[in-house]
Amino acid sequence: MVRMESFSSKDMAMQAQKKILSHMANKSVVHMFIDDTSSEILDELYRVSKEYSGNRSEAQKVVKDLIKIAVKIGVLFRHNRFSPEELSLAQDFKKKLHQGAMTAISFYEVEFTFDKTVMSEILTGCRDLLLKLVDSHLTPKSHGRINHVFNHYSDPELLTQLYNPDGPFKPNLTKICTGLNRLLEEGTL
Repeated sequence: MVRMESFSSKDMAMQAQKKILSHMANKSVVHMFIDDTSSEILDELYRVSKEYSGNRSEAQKVVKDLIKIAVKIGVLFRHNRFSPEELSLAQDFKKKLHQGAMTAISFYEVEFTFDKTVMSEILTGCRDLLLKLVDSHLTPKSHGRINHVFNHYSDPELLTQLYNPDGPFKPNLTKICTGLNRLLEEGTL
């Protein structure tokens, strides 16, 4: 019996792209794939994480993991790797992310409305949808990165400090929400 070899140059190219890009998640490469507004938001998220955790390398790892995931998902989309069901999940994720951005901005603009449980649940919902979306496409290591990023930023204590109107993160939150507003107005988010 002749066994057909399942070789696809397209699959190999996509795997190579994902691998190369995951090793190049630094600031200059980020600008090739991520717009200036998103980059500014990432910078502020890094500053918040660094200040909150007191650990520069942990803050870098969280943001680097976020970038790697975003780039890998972008590669999967560009290569049409998602089934119709997965594309539906992607739409659900996008809606949830949009809801999260709107909620984050609302909590920022209307003082004393911040609810750490609501924000944490939205981020956890985003994480769960994203994990379902990439379940059969990315490695367990990438799934770990998704968990790392979302678990970090959905930490109720971090969120509470971020939204403290008299806290040290007020300028960071202002920049993050300004960026989110811009992404929403442009239709990017």
